[in-house]
Amino acid sequence: MKITCVGGGPAGLYFSILAKKLDPALDILVHERNRPDETWGFGVVFSDATLAQFEQVDPESYAEIAASFYHWDDIDVHYGGQVLTSTGHGFSGMSRKVLLQILTKRALALGVRIEHLSDVQGLPEADLVIACDGINSLFRAQHDFGTTVDPRPNRFVWLGTTRPFPAFTFFFVQNEAGLFRVHAYQYLAKGETQGASTSTFIVECTDETFKRSGLAVDDEAATIAYFEKLFAKELDGHRLIGNKSHFRQFPTIKNRRWHLPFGEGPAGKGQLVLMGDAAHTAHFSIGSGTKLAMDDAIALVDAMKRTRPASSELRAADLPAALADYERARRPGVDAIQRAAQVSMEWFEDVERYFGKLAPLPFTFSMLTRSLRITHQNLKVRDPGFVARVDEDFAARHGASVPRPPPPMFVPLRLRELSIPNRIVVSPMCMYSAVDGTPGDFHLVHLGSRAMGGAGLVMTEMTDVSAEGRITPGCAGLYTEAHVAAWKRIVDYVHGTPSKIGVQLGHAGRKASTRRMWDGIDLPLEDGNWPIVSASAIPYFESKSQVPRALDRRGMEEIRDQFVAATERAERCGFDLLELHMAHGYLLASFLSPLTNRREDDFGGSLDRRLRYPLEVLRAVRAAWPKHKPISVRISATDWWKGGTTPDEAVTIATALAAEGADILDVSSGQTVPEGKPYYGRLYQTPLADRVRNEAKVPVMTVGNVSSWADANAILAAERADLVLLARGHLYDPYWTRHAAFEQGYAMPWPPQYAPAESFTPRES
Repeated sequence: MKITCVGGGPAGLYFSILAKKLDPALDILVHERNRPDETWGFGVVFSDATLAQFEQVDPESYAEIAASFYHWDDIDVHYGGQVLTSTGHGFSGMSRKVLLQILTKRALALGVRIEHLSDVQGLPEADLVIACDGINSLFRAQHDFGTTVDPRPNRFVWLGTTRPFPAFTFFFVQNEAGLFRVHAYQYLAKGETQGASTSTFIVECTDETFKRSGLAVDDEAATIAYFEKLFAKELDGHRLIGNKSHFRQFPTIKNRRWHLPFGEGPAGKGQLVLMGDAAHTAHFSIGSGTKLAMDDAIALVDAMKRTRPASSELRAADLPAALADYERARRPGVDAIQRAAQVSMEWFEDVERYFGKLAPLPFTFSMLTRSLRITHQNLKVRDPGFVARVDEDFAARHGASVPRPPPPMFVPLRLRELSIPNRIVVSPMCMYSAVDGTPGDFHLVHLGSRAMGGAGLVMTEMTDVSAEGRITPGCAGLYTEAHVAAWKRIVDYVHGTPSKIGVQLGHAGRKASTRRMWDGIDLPLEDGNWPIVSASAIPYFESKSQVPRALDRRGMEEIRDQFVAATERAERCGFDLLELHMAHGYLLASFLSPLTNRREDDFGGSLDRRLRYPLEVLRAVRAAWPKHKPISVRISATDWWKGGTTPDEAVTIATALAAEGADILDVSSGQTVPEGKPYYGRLYQTPLADRVRNEAKVPVMTVGNVSSWADANAILAAERADLVLLARGHLYDPYWTRHAAFEQGYAMPWPPQYAPAESFTPRES
């Protein structure tokens, strides 16, 4: 079988090595457009885990790599006149040129043919063509892989320096142009003219800062001179080195598919597959594209191994199955890395949000956990001393300074005169189990068990201000005196525990009069529908949903007064906190989003006008709610659809809500229009909460795929949010908070009826 790799970088070379080991009979040719000694960049970085994998799959090349890297455990962050060090990270840096030399030598020894200065323009004759020709892949451009390229706004330049930094080092230096951030790490450079040990020195800044600096994109000499002057202290007398060091914008590349058939090869149709940067990119702040490329090579050869007939040579006929298996197995890992890289990249793009505003310890912790893959617990295992300092600092800043500070999630939070005993919240979750709006025994057990389970704050489901405002006939309300008595029973029970309880008030708007979730979510009732209203006469589903009536001024005033009446009833129930639902496309949210607000009066058009009615309702509710009790507002920070609310607008919305008396924002997203496409993943909404909190300067709650106490502690310690909401986690385990306390060795007091549980130690099955 004939295989051609277009691109002699780490992806093509490493694949060739592993494929030849699997089947020495393979005819493999690698085309490389550059000379053997020519490469862009300086050092590459591998984690200890990655190197262990390399050792397992090809011990021979690993031995050469291991002899050629500089290993470090520490990360140094220079910020606010301090150097904060975290240890236990385990990374190695080596010269990219040396890596290519090692892989080339190993591939040649196994019988791989390599042609340098070979610029392939069309598809070569082969059974399998591997396009690993980089970010600007010719083959990707010539074929339909469903490619998207997102050029990021920041500028960066890849430099080297003769200063050997002993740790992975981050600098944040400001001048008249703006803030520059530096990612620097040492690597061995055997055989290179700049000596035995040098460092990569990547400088990054916003596009605005770049323009103010007066630098040109491709003037390497001027760039070096500028940064040698700016970073004279950090370079400590050492020089900067260029290597095609032009300012670039990082492109995030994704492809809907990575392989497809082409033409007719020697054995029939050939197969074309993308690997490395041609297939996907991940920002340099999370690691190296080299690691991703070499992981691709490992995964593709593993797929070939799995799909070939037992103990036989690889055959062209087996390639379609192998490539499909490769993509199925590899894509989830790549997607996870790209999600983490996106969050990490955005942290550096927006570091002005934190610079000079966060104290050194939370700033450093935020930076170390920026990808959301490293949690409070991960870091504690690596560097317990550093995390102990973070916990002490967090507790002290929030008034809980004790000899042994609790994990951040168990530090109380004060909002007005309400003290929430810990920072875990049972998220509002519709249960569709009320009768004519009245909560019953189900709600008592549902909310009561989670209060007994230790959550600091328990939130009701969306509780509607009128019968017409219900999502479904099974939704709860607070529009009659019968509702007051039923809710008071639940509130009184929760107040028998340390937990606090909040009520979420809402009106479903155009999403009202629909079926219960399990009967067809968001679909209209099969019979018995009631009239619905919204900001504009736009149905939720164009062909299935009722068309709502656009509210006139009289209708707006009537619903505002319904919110006020429900607020007064909530106070008689004894709720500790009140939340207004202005998210997920419900009535108040329908005024905020341009996707659902097409009004031409004073309540539509610009964001200021779209805000008018929601602010009017908040103002009226704040006046009716006791001054000593806090108000929260849930917002959708993005609609996940073109033309909808943006995160920038969410900051403006949050600022306006806070000015009218909102004490904390519950930051959610989406569910505004059915075609919205959220970018799901772990903690996928936390960056939105982070942005609102640190730009609008208002406390926030975060919600969305929070599944562990380690995540909760990381979110809090990094100042990304002030409260952490769990929905499904609390459905799965009503005692989630108590179990989290036990697992962290934190002594959370039990109610007297459950006192014997304090001496119980669960055994693993």
